[in-house]
Amino acid sequence: MSLDKFAPAIFVFLWSTGWIVAKYASLHAGPFTFLMIRYGLSALAFVLLCSIAGARWPRDWSSVFRAVYSGIFLHGIYLAGLWWAIAEGVPAGISGIIAALQPLMTAMAAPFLVGERLRPMQKTGLLLGFLGIAIAISPKLLSTDTANLWQSAVPLIVNLLAMVSVTYGTLYQKRHLQTGDLRTIATLQYVGALIVTVPLAFIFEGLRFDGTHEAILAMLWSVFGLSMGAVGLLLYLIRRGQVSRAASLIYLMPPAVAIEAAIAFGEPLTLPIIIGTVIVVIGVYLTNRRAAAVVPE
Repeated sequence: MSLDKFAPAIFVFLWSTGWIVAKYASLHAGPFTFLMIRYGLSALAFVLLCSIAGARWPRDWSSVFRAVYSGIFLHGIYLAGLWWAIAEGVPAGISGIIAALQPLMTAMAAPFLVGERLRPMQKTGLLLGFLGIAIAISPKLLSTDTANLWQSAVPLIVNLLAMVSVTYGTLYQKRHLQTGDLRTIATLQYVGALIVTVPLAFIFEGLRFDGTHEAILAMLWSVFGLSMGAVGLLLYLIRRGQVSRAASLIYLMPPAVAIEAAIAFGEPLTLPIIIGTVIVVIGVYLTNRRAAAVVPE
C-alpha cells in the first residue's frame, strides 16, 4: 500500500496533535521552556539528517538570514504565543479553530502583497471564517464576569496575534525562500525560533521543566512526531508534488483538534463550537478554492 495515498491525511493528523501536546505540556513545563528545548533538539536532529542526506546549505549570508528571520515568525513568535495562550486557559479546541485564521489572513494579504483581487465567493468565505471563529469563542468571553473579562481576553488576543505572526512568516517564506534545500532551511528556521524562546524561557519561567516521564514523552512526540515527522512528511509531499492534496485536507484541522481535545481533556463540544467549526471550515474552503482563487488586477 503506497504511502502517497495516505501521506496527506497522516500529515494533517500529525499537525493537529500539536494543540493537544501544547496543553498536555503546559502541565509539566513552562511553554517557552518546553519550546526552547524542542527547538534545540529539533535543530540538532535536522543537522544530523542534513549531514546524512548531504543536503546543501545556503552559500551566502543573505540566504541564511532570510531562513533564520522567517523562523522567528513561523516557529518562534507563532508557537510561543499559541502555547502561552493555551497554558493560560484557551481551550485547545478553540485554539485549533483560531488556527484557521492563517489561510484567511493570507488570502486577505494577497491583494496588497502580490496584486491579486479576491472574487466575491472568496470575500464571502472570509466573512464566514471570521464569523465562525467569533461564534466559537463567544461563550468563553460571555461566561466571564466583567472584572475578569480582560484577563480572559488577553490569551485569546495573544493567540490571534500568533496567527498574524505565522501568516507573515508564511508570506515571507513564499516571497524570499523559493530556492534552496528545504531541509537546511528548516534547520535554520529552528535557530530563528530559539532566538525568540531562549530569552523568554530564562526571563519569565526560570527554565521550568519537571522532567517527569510524561513531560519527556511529550517532548519526544514534539520533536520526532511534529518537528521531524510532520515537517519531514511535508517535505516528502513537496517532492512528490502532492502539496495540494495536503492543503485540501487542511480544512479538517479545526474539527480534528476539537475532537482530539474532547477525547484527551474532556473539553466540551458545545453547540457554538460545533457551529463555529462548521462555518470556519466552509469559510476556509471558499476562500482557498483553486478554481475560483484570485483574479489578477
